[in-house]
Amino acid sequence: MHVIVVYDTAAERNPRILRTCRQYLHHVQRSVFEGQLTPAQLRRFQATVETILDLTYDNVIIYTLAPGTTPFRHVIGTAEPAPTDII
Repeated sequence: MHVIVVYDTAAERNPRILRTCRQYLHHVQRSVFEGQLTPAQLRRFQATVETILDLTYDNVIIYTLAPGTTPFRHVIGTAEPAPTDII
């Protein structure tokens, strides 16, 4: 399934959440990642993220699209290259 992740965390947790997101997804923009994950990969990703966050302060939003669905990306301004598959 296609996954888009947006996060807003405290500065001291940014490096860990960034590393975790990069292990699973493509870095699209500062705190935005996207890519294809299996349901098992998504569960592992979510479990890892939950161990990093301070749930009283940090915020991570995970958008999932149905398998076989590819979102249309319309970019205005200077864009990062479109992501390619990891692994």
